[in-house]
This record gives sequence, structure tokens and C-alpha cells, in this order.
Amino acid sequence: MTELRSDLRLSPRERMVLTAIIEMYIATGEPVASQALARYFADREGLSSATLRNVMAVLGETGLLEQAHTSAGRIPTASAFRYYVEQITQFGQLASGQKPASGIPPTPSTLSDARRGQIEETLTGVTSSHEYLERTSHLLALISSGLGVALASSTEGQVLEHIHFSRLSTGRVLAVLVTQSGAVQDRVLVLDHELTHLELETAARYLNENFRGWPVERIRAEVARRVEVEREAYRQMLSSVEELCRKGALAAGEQGPAIFVDGIANLIGTELDRERLRQMLAALEAKQRLVDLLNAYVDGRQQEVRVVVGLDEASPAMQDLVLIGAQARLGAGNLGTVAVIAPTRIQYQEMIQAVRYIARLSERLLEIPPD
Repeated sequence: MTELRSDLRLSPRERMVLTAIIEMYIATGEPVASQALARYFADREGLSSATLRNVMAVLGETGLLEQAHTSAGRIPTASAFRYYVEQITQFGQLASGQKPASGIPPTPSTLSDARRGQIEETLTGVTSSHEYLERTSHLLALISSGLGVALASSTEGQVLEHIHFSRLSTGRVLAVLVTQSGAVQDRVLVLDHELTHLELETAARYLNENFRGWPVERIRAEVARRVEVEREAYRQMLSSVEELCRKGALAAGEQGPAIFVDGIANLIGTELDRERLRQMLAALEAKQRLVDLLNAYVDGRQQEVRVVVGLDEASPAMQDLVLIGAQARLGAGNLGTVAVIAPTRIQYQEMIQAVRYIARLSERLLEIPPD
């Protein structure tokens, strides 16, 4: 990913023209010609087509605009989008009363009533982090026309809320684990010894009564310890519990963090050649790649929305994508990430505000008390 030059300095006129080109390109998807810019700035003195062509040439020399061929209009580069995002996010952090750089539109302090209402309606009735993340991925895909991603990553390990065992067939048992963050995970266990329905019910009851609220990774070790020290009459039941744990009933953490992805179909209509589209979709469909991507770019210690233009470090095919993500608090020491991955032609200001609003909404929906 090419970084924005730290020494890049644009004049007020150059910033104004660059902003206009970026917003026209976002709106139309077409290269922006000087004649179109002249019509856009028709009421401003000193901005003739010739003047605008000169400004565009300067912006091209700085690496902010590119031109497919000499007779075509100009297209913003990834560096231009980074500059644009840097300006609007900096404005969002300015103290009240300060003015933004000339030519850069102010970031709205709040979402539109219509967008906020859509978010509130979609997330109404959410009672668990699992449900919040699932709905959020769909919601972000819908409003961005890109990929909505929601990731749960616990800072203190998964905590047991409830476990249930069902006998499927000889030597095969279904374990359903519910954590206190609301995640539900199931797996089929292949046992060395046959267990009856009664033995499975007894094992589940023992785990639920003795270990509810325990970190999952600690339970298996504690069960193994108790098998060694409990009296003989109790050991037979504990041995059944120990085998279920050893076969993976409480190995939910080994499956990795829960991730919800929605909107892959939105990217199929992007203006990419077939091979690049195939490579991009392959990269996005690898969920572990997405987990790594979010963990790399969205720092859990920062409170603001993170915007990353150009994801070519993750995959060359993702160079024309932007990530807009923020941390969400999911309760019980758990953190998550909500994010949009979309083409660089995205409504940045609206999506930054939407991601921020949805991330902060998790605290109210999941009734997290203030620090």
C-alpha cells in the first residue's frame, strides 16, 4: 500500500479542485473532464477550462490523479482518496469554531434521521453479541453496497453460559456450546466409549452447575484435575465428562473468533476484469484472511473509526478496496470489530458516521455500563 507523502502540500485551489473531482467520480464512476469541472465551477471566477486543466496537470504530477489516455478525463488515485479521507477525518477532530482546509467539505456530526432510523430499526430487539454481529454484517452490506464484516474477538477468552449434549448415533455426540457473549457453536464428537442419554444429561448438568461463568479454556484442565482427586464413586461420572471435554466439547476457542460476512454479491458488479475479480473474491472468502485483515488494521486501543484505502498488502487484487472499521464493545470483557470493505468509490463521510454509530450502539443494545 503506497503511503501518502508526508510532505504533500496543496494550495486551497488545488484542494478544492481535487475534492470536486473525487466527489464527481464517486457519484458517476466516470473519469472527470475539465469541461465538466468548468460547468461545476461556473459561478467561480478564475476557474476556466484552461485554468482547471493546469490544476489537474499539477495534481497528476503529484500522483493524485491518473489518466487512462490523453483524451480522457482524470481519475483519483488511491493517494487522492487517502488525502481526502485524511482531510475529512481531521476536520471531524477539530475543536468547535475552527475552520477546515479550504475545499474540503465538513464531516456531518450526525447521520441523517433516515439513516439513523434504518440502523435503529434493523438492530431493534438485539439481545446478544452474536445477534448484534450477525445483523450488523447484513446492515453494513446493505447501506454500503459493499461487504459488511463483523468480528468477535474476546480479550478474556470465551466464557461458558450453557452446554448441551445430544446422542446422534453410536459413538457420535453433538455438543452445543453457548458462551456468555451470545455465541453459539456446535461440533460433532467421536467418542472412544459409548455414552447413554442419561450419562450425557448428567455430564451437561455437571458442567452447567459447576462451571457456568468459567473461561472455556480453564474448564477442561479443571475437570482432568478433579478426575484425579475425587472419590471412586464420583470418578465414573467425571470420566464421562472428561472424555467429552477431551474430544472437543469445550474446544470452541480453537475454531477461532466468530466472524460474520455479508455482501459478497455486491462486489461482483464492480468494474474489475474477470481475473482480478476472481482473485479479490477468493481473498475475501477466506475468513481467516478477513480476521487477520481486521486485526491488522483496526486497533482495539483506538476509539475512532479507522479508514484504510487500498488493501493491496492483504492481496494485490484488493488494491481498489477501502476498509472502514471500528471497535465495538460486546460485554463481559469481549471486544469486536464492525467494518465495511467496499470499492474506493464509496460515500466516505456517510459510511464513517454509520460505522461509528453502529459500533457505539453496541453498548446500549447490550447494556454495557459506562467505565
